[in-house]
Amino acid sequence: MIKNYIKMAWRNLWKSKGYSVINIMGLAIGMTAVLVIAIWVQNQLQFDNFYSNKENLYKVWNKYEDEGEIGVYDITSAPTAPALKDEFPEVEYTARMYWLTDRLFTYADKKLKSKGNEVDASFLQMFNFPLIKGTAQHILNDPKSIVLTVSLAKSLFGNEDPMDKTITLDNKESFKVTGVMQDLPSYTDFDFSYLIPLKADMYGSNWNTNTFYTYVQLKAGTDVNAFNKKIANLVRKQTNDELKSSVFLYPIAKMHLYSQFEQGVAVGGKIEQVRLVAGIGLLILLIACINFINLSTARSQKRAKEVAVRKVVGANRSSLIGQFLTESVLLTFISGILALGLTFIVLPLFNQLLDKPLSLELTNPLIWLGMLGFILMTGLLAGLYPAFVLSSFQPIKALKTIGTRKRFTLNFREVLVVLQFGIAIVLIIATLIVRKQIDYAGLRDIGYATSRLIEIPVEGDIEKNYEVIKSELVNTGIATSVTRTGWSITRDASNSSGNFSWDGATPKQIKNLSFNLVRTESDFIKTLGLTLVDGRDLDYARLAADSAAVLLNEAAIKEMKLQNPVGKFFKRGDNTYTIVGVFKDFISGSPYSPISPMLVLPSKEWLYNIAIHTNTSMPTDQVLQKIEVIFKKFNPAYPFNYSFVDQQFAKKFKEQEQTGQLALIFSVLAIFISCLGLFGLTSYIAELRIKEIGIRKVLGASVTGITTMLSKDFVKLVVLSILIASPIAWWAMNKWLQDFSYRIEIQWWIFILAGVSALAVAITTVSMQAIKAANTNPVKTLRDE
Repeated sequence: MIKNYIKMAWRNLWKSKGYSVINIMGLAIGMTAVLVIAIWVQNQLQFDNFYSNKENLYKVWNKYEDEGEIGVYDITSAPTAPALKDEFPEVEYTARMYWLTDRLFTYADKKLKSKGNEVDASFLQMFNFPLIKGTAQHILNDPKSIVLTVSLAKSLFGNEDPMDKTITLDNKESFKVTGVMQDLPSYTDFDFSYLIPLKADMYGSNWNTNTFYTYVQLKAGTDVNAFNKKIANLVRKQTNDELKSSVFLYPIAKMHLYSQFEQGVAVGGKIEQVRLVAGIGLLILLIACINFINLSTARSQKRAKEVAVRKVVGANRSSLIGQFLTESVLLTFISGILALGLTFIVLPLFNQLLDKPLSLELTNPLIWLGMLGFILMTGLLAGLYPAFVLSSFQPIKALKTIGTRKRFTLNFREVLVVLQFGIAIVLIIATLIVRKQIDYAGLRDIGYATSRLIEIPVEGDIEKNYEVIKSELVNTGIATSVTRTGWSITRDASNSSGNFSWDGATPKQIKNLSFNLVRTESDFIKTLGLTLVDGRDLDYARLAADSAAVLLNEAAIKEMKLQNPVGKFFKRGDNTYTIVGVFKDFISGSPYSPISPMLVLPSKEWLYNIAIHTNTSMPTDQVLQKIEVIFKKFNPAYPFNYSFVDQQFAKKFKEQEQTGQLALIFSVLAIFISCLGLFGLTSYIAELRIKEIGIRKVLGASVTGITTMLSKDFVKLVVLSILIASPIAWWAMNKWLQDFSYRIEIQWWIFILAGVSALAVAITTVSMQAIKAANTNPVKTLRDE
């Protein structure tokens, strides 16, 4: 029976080649989209969810409450981890991790830089990253031990065995390789290529300085909710904090997808993007399935007589349903094979777009089982309705129509066409709005001169040779100005609040005002090309008195409600400063957010970044060569490492750019698949009415009139799609824009443009087939009448 079904299905598909090609192409594209998205979604769901003891692994978070507002952050103090281990028997292990640090590695004549972390020795006992050499229990017990990833070990030692080799870090400390681990998978938020033991005395017992990530492994069976109640007051009893601080554990397995908190409660995060992308992928597949249903039901008049004859000779309805479902599954199977090949082609492009090393692991039997199940499910879903419709025809009614034309009702197909184009129009509108929002933020005044501005990290001997480096850069004409800052100027600096006061400040202002703190020495405004609104630049390098001088931005002056601020006193804790300058606001954080109040403090310490404004009259490559010579001269042990500020700033748009590109790709796919369906549907409608068209031509109808006749019904459906999709798109994109403080207003012309675009594509698709039918010689179509 099954063999016969397959044989008949193949004959029917081969007999209707055009129909088969359109359906196979549509389904293959839809299935490819779903496969690629499924690979990405699986990667996201695996994030830090692969450890053998994942159900007992947690990260420690701080929570604070102030006037009913509850905030959380995941940085903790040094004594938090040992206190949890010593005071609570439910705790199996604790481990601290210091921030990711870029260090210089030296072995023999090889030098390279790599990023990693300092961690407590128990870290690798908690997180079972696969070790190639060494054991987790002892691998970091020695204070001078180091664990490398395979890639870093290969770069340093080549084919040599790295175990027990000595490496020098930052030309200062020597470490012995005690272990090698596999490279980190693409589905973890950890990003280290080496691990070294955390210094035992780092911040010691200081409960007031939050510097570490702290991880906890609870003993199996521990109720984390009950445990969180026990540890809530751990910090408060040590610090007497007025902000009602507390700590709580949050599952590692949820960190990547559920890291957004409101009022101290996890409300979502990356999971929303995962759901959105997965939903769009399923919508693309739905459009492809709609094509199948539409084309199958459109062909129903041709198949009606086949069904009638089979029923007359004894076929029952279940066997007919089996036959049509077999055709559907066979067609879907062919589409699935084609989709598999397309996935291998497009996956590298998708990886470039999302900057993720995703792959389709064909050696995994679960992949093949999943693929088979996906094909069967898609085939059944796409073919179920047509199978029941076609098998329900009555023999007498079907055979009565021989020699006559009976127009098949379009009601259900009309709904499907409206749904198809409605989805496509929503995606087109989303693409336009995302692009508009990116452009809007991109055209925002940054506030400083990004062109020809270079940043170089302070490392090795740069700090002790800074003055002579600066002098050579300026005196040789390579740079017009040089300054040092605590962080990159494209990043928000450290945040501070509550310990400031000034003339006329109210208690409410003092309590609510928070500053981005920037440390610098001299020539801050000059080097960055900021606009000085009032006063002067800082010059702590040449004026000792400027140790008590500060700069403020316009946002700070506005919040402080200061009039004529230059020369007025400003207190930070016990230190009193004089405001010497006010500069125009510039963007250091997100270009989609309001600019925060900024306080620029004088400092000769904690300055880890050099900003160089290069001479615009010199070619960039020549400037870089000359800068490299100077830095190699005074810091020979380190490779020359630099970054362009404009490129660093451009990275702030990366996530939105990815969203925009994905929206564009999906909208193009949706329109293409929808037009495939329209093309096939129009061809079948034209075929059903071919004799009517012939008669009309004999009676004098023009090609334009016939084309209009065949097209107008589809145009009405697309217009209806526009009317339904537009408010849905407005609601969805308005919700998306709420995540941005600095955002566009959705304008009416976007909906007009999206609708006209979809309508133009639909009319072009329908007209191509309608014109072909209208130009057919009526002698041929009426020959058998």
